[in-house]
Order: sequence, then C-alpha cells, then structure tokens
Amino acid sequence: MRLLVVEDEPRLAAQLREALAASGFSVDAAHDGEEARLLGATEPYDAVVLDLGLPRQDGLAVLRHWRGRGVRVPVLILTARSDWHSKVEGLNAGADDYLGKPFVMEELVARVRALIRRSQGFAAPQISCGPITLDPTAATVSVDGRPVALTAQEFRTLSYLMHRQGRIVSQRELGEHIYDLDDEHESNTIEVFIGRIRRKLGVDAIRTVRGLGYRLQAPQ
Repeated sequence: MRLLVVEDEPRLAAQLREALAASGFSVDAAHDGEEARLLGATEPYDAVVLDLGLPRQDGLAVLRHWRGRGVRVPVLILTARSDWHSKVEGLNAGADDYLGKPFVMEELVARVRALIRRSQGFAAPQISCGPITLDPTAATVSVDGRPVALTAQEFRTLSYLMHRQGRIVSQRELGEHIYDLDDEHESNTIEVFIGRIRRKLGVDAIRTVRGLGYRLQAPQ
C-alpha cells in the first residue's frame, strides 16, 4: 500500500514517513500545498495523511481540489487546530478522518490502516481469502493457520491483491502501489514477487489473466 504524507515541519514529516514505512507502507512526502495538490491528483495513493497548516496552499484548499477532480483517496487530516470548527470544516471538505496534534504515532498508523480497509469494503482487522489470512497490523500471513514468511515487498504485493481480491490487477497498478517515487526496480520484479508468493503460499490463489494482470481468488 502506498501513502502520501503532507507535512511541512521537517522533523515530524520524517517521523511520520519512518513510522509508516516501518509499518509496511510505501511512503511519498510533500512539504507544501502545491506539491501535495499535484501528487494527490496524479499519483495513485491508497491513503493520504494531510496537514492543514501548509505553506503555499492551505490543506483544506488542497483537499477541495482533489475532491473536485474526483480523487477518492481516503484522507486523514492531521492538524494542530483542535477546535470543532476546523474539524467540521475538514470533514465537510471531504476528509475521512481527523487526528489532532499532538498524537500517538501508533494511533495514526491504526487509523490509516482502518481507512484503507473501509475504502475497500473490509470491516474486520484481518483480511481472508479462502485459506489465506493476512493481518496488516502484525504484518503476518497464514494459510490454514500455517505461518508464511514473506519479505517486505512480497507482503506489500500480497496485501494489495488481498484488498482487491476478485479484481484484475495489472502489473503497472501493482508497481504503482508497492513502490514509492524514489524506488528503482527492474521491469520483471512484479513477476518475480508473484512467483515467490505463489510458492510460499502453496495454494492456487493468484491467477494470471493473460494480457491483463493478476487476480486473487479463493482456491476451488
């Protein structure tokens, strides 16, 4: 899963990026409203953490711009403005959740995970597909209760497919959601990840749809 963190205070931005990356996300960062406006409108993020007090363009203006262009990415507003007027204004502008500063980093990570789950139609903290169970919080995968050890990138790949099970996902889409802007990777790495995941799972759940991509579905 790929996130955008929009925060102009360098130290907090670095802490957010580090904590979210350690929790299994690919993370891009923007430090002002104009950069955030462009990235959010052109890159396929799974969720955004958005500060309101930004230079060059206010966070609310950025959010309204995204929603006006049909950008439906879940947005968690992060701000020092603790009065209820700011909260209501942010939610009315299209935000999905709100967290005031100061905050506990673990709560922010949990809220981001919940936003992504709900946006894909999942209510429970664990996601299942047949015998496969993925726990985003613990970053674990099991098949019929048997633990499966995956690398960080393999876990991100499977997590994206699990959140979109039953749908066809192209290699390009996978790459856009498991790598951040700074990552460099070979053109065949997605195929390599898929092959490794299939072997480790030991069940026929990831199907290749020739010419289109991959679909994860419960084994027959």
